[in-house]
Amino acid sequence: MPHDVLGVAVAQFAPGTDTSANLQTIGRLTRTAVERGARLVVFPEYSAFFSAPIDETWLEAAEDLDGEFVTGLAAVAQDQGVHLVAGMIERAPDGRFFNTLVAVNPSGDVVAVYRKIHLYDAFGQKESEFVAPGPIEDPIVFDVQGVPVAMQTCYDIRFPEVSRRLAEAGAQLIALPAEWVRGPLKEYHWRTLVTARAIENTVYFAAADQAPPIGVGNSMIVDPMGIELATIGEIEDVAVSWVSRGRVRAVREVNPALALRRFDIVPRTR
Repeated sequence: MPHDVLGVAVAQFAPGTDTSANLQTIGRLTRTAVERGARLVVFPEYSAFFSAPIDETWLEAAEDLDGEFVTGLAAVAQDQGVHLVAGMIERAPDGRFFNTLVAVNPSGDVVAVYRKIHLYDAFGQKESEFVAPGPIEDPIVFDVQGVPVAMQTCYDIRFPEVSRRLAEAGAQLIALPAEWVRGPLKEYHWRTLVTARAIENTVYFAAADQAPPIGVGNSMIVDPMGIELATIGEIEDVAVSWVSRGRVRAVREVNPALALRRFDIVPRTR
């Protein structure tokens, strides 16, 4: 296999309110992913704790970055010798919590943290009632076997500027943990938006959703031409595919959209 090829997995499951049990599931699915060739495994949004709807119990379950969940995630990464990306609920200073993604490396170190910027105040939901928006900061891009990786969360995919900023920062693979709530046309939106963001930014996407009954499932890995390389349906499972820097280079030679663009991205002040 060429030296610039990386095995990437999306792991789909339905987290519950028992963080320890969720970590056990993460450990089991990570072992499966490694057996199938993965060196990076992406888990869903809110992998540490989930119940519907969001209520005060989430505030009690929120942790710091050195709490049970990240410590357990790091232990799995060390044990299996892989990078892991997963979502958690992190204490916020204003009494709410952050919807946070963490990436840990095979040494168990946290190499990236991302706090969700765009909150899900749509389709009858009001995430901001309990969730504090993350600050707008410079994107963090971390290396996994030579592939530059960045992260964004669920509802962020509806805002093309988020993915564009990550591509501009050098990301060639974007990890997208999600809890994409089911509803009319929602699965269609999920598939369309993930594919569009991959095509317009000429990057790979590893989009890991929660399994039903709340999430739509349909976790997928999409390449820079919008080709769906691997997909999970509605069940708990792991899907693995291979990403390549060479593929990104080749696609960008054919489709130099990033180089030809004539607009920059500027954060809104209100």
